Amino acid sequence: MNGMRAVAVALLLALVAAGCGGDRAFTGLRLMVPNTPGSGYDLTARSAVKTLEDEGLARGVEVFNLPGASGAVGLARLVNERGNAKLLMQMGLGLIGATHTHPTQATVADTTPIARLVEDAEAVVVPAGSPYRDLGALVAAWRADARLPVAGGSSPGGPDHLAAHLLAQAIGVDPRAVDYRTFDGGGDLLAALLGGRAAFAVSSSGEFREQIQAGQLRVLAVTSARRVPGIDAPTLREGGVDLEFANWRGLVAPPGVGAADRQALTALVDALHRSPEWQAALTRMSVTDAYLDGDAFAAFLAQEDARVGGLLQRLA
Repeated sequence: MNGMRAVAVALLLALVAAGCGGDRAFTGLRLMVPNTPGSGYDLTARSAVKTLEDEGLARGVEVFNLPGASGAVGLARLVNERGNAKLLMQMGLGLIGATHTHPTQATVADTTPIARLVEDAEAVVVPAGSPYRDLGALVAAWRADARLPVAGGSSPGGPDHLAAHLLAQAIGVDPRAVDYRTFDGGGDLLAALLGGRAAFAVSSSGEFREQIQAGQLRVLAVTSARRVPGIDAPTLREGGVDLEFANWRGLVAPPGVGAADRQALTALVDALHRSPEWQAALTRMSVTDAYLDGDAFAAFLAQEDARVGGLLQRLA
């Protein structure tokens, strides 16, 4: 362990001792995933916990799934755990959308922001046997038939839904005519695509990585500003579509967490972010480091809430 890393870990342990009743390490921490196993949230959460434990930053961390209403059920649970400094929730852009599309009293503004972790490019994918060999062919077909079915793993307001409708708008297809079909991420979305229930899908590139590598799926484009390492596909702009879109994921705690506890949780996640193993995990997940903590993350959440609300109004 180098000197800088030793100092960071020492600071972390001191903060834990100050904020968690004198314990010398994070124990008893729980990480809630507000959707199903195998989702992008779930993959990020479990990769983070593995890194925390492998690096000796925490031990005995429990990851549990509480799906429902695109994350709104989990958000309500988190907000009801006021002051609980041993609970974190994995969240992201999809949860912001859920608060605008599902009746809920809890909002992201009620949480304690800890850190944004990653950005995740969406991918436009088709089955290997699809007649659409490149993005141009798909765009031409979609312009000819606005009802071409497109699959996604998120409900209205989520990243797949937003990306699909923004893509339609960018190529001149009326977003209100889009036949967007929601599947429950992971295996359900893959089965729908391979089973012909959609002509193409827009979803996280990381969720399809194995199927892409196995040759089951072909990526026509990624939505990020730059190409995604390990995926042989152009960006939308390289394919002639003037659009850039990125999903993101982060961590929040319940409301009412004290300043010392919040500082300790932030120090824990900061140590995670600095670890070489986490950087390797980002590569395995095909996501980009987008670390942002403290007040900067809180300001970002407020901006995203306003942005997504405005987008959904325009796409209605």
